Amino acid sequence: MIVKFLILFLSAFFAGMLAYAMPRWKEKSFKLILVFAGAYLFSITVLHILPELFGDPSSAYFMGLYVLIGFLFQQVLEFLSAGIEHGHIHHHGGGKKAVWMVMIGLSLHALLEGTLLSQQPVLTGHQHGTETLLLGIVMHKAPAAFALVAVLMSSLNKIKVLLLLVVFALASPIGMFTSNFMFSEKMLEGELMNVLFGLVAGGFLHISTTIFFESSPHHKFHLNRLLVSLLAAFLAIASEYLL
Repeated sequence: MIVKFLILFLSAFFAGMLAYAMPRWKEKSFKLILVFAGAYLFSITVLHILPELFGDPSSAYFMGLYVLIGFLFQQVLEFLSAGIEHGHIHHHGGGKKAVWMVMIGLSLHALLEGTLLSQQPVLTGHQHGTETLLLGIVMHKAPAAFALVAVLMSSLNKIKVLLLLVVFALASPIGMFTSNFMFSEKMLEGELMNVLFGLVAGGFLHISTTIFFESSPHHKFHLNRLLVSLLAAFLAIASEYLL
């Protein structure tokens, strides 16, 4: 758990710090990173999370509803965060209120996705660790942290931005430890954990598909983006079935 904590925190923190060192960066390269992260996130959701959730007969009947609610709830979170989690880097007006809305939206989502890494028992006999999910969350959080710092630097001083970056970087590890503690103390039973995971899976589907749609707003064919998506999908397949 400590290793996962460090990976989650440091990956987001150092990605955010890159925004300090790179005041000028290539948007095309950032978009390709987002496409790769989105494709991997979508792939592990379809290959890893959903089969385990629908494989549990105690909650399978309503699992589609939980995923749908999570999908719609992510739209609410993105209203608060202004879409930073899928690459919307632009100046935000509204002063402190806008900053707090962005932080609440991003941090709440990060807190929820950290719950996927708790040490809950495997539901369907699919025996392997959470490394696949950890990699997906890291690849999703790192660009979000970079985008967050890039946005906040336009309206806050560097000290405040650094403090908010630390808060965001801590959100997923806190979610992981909190859900693990609540499950071990039987405050969250297995079926409730499934509901929570279904909500997070719906959020992942929303984020990843939004990245795909926004990466080609005029529906033009881009070979490099297709190749990046295929590479991410192959990595997810290999980590799920071959490792």
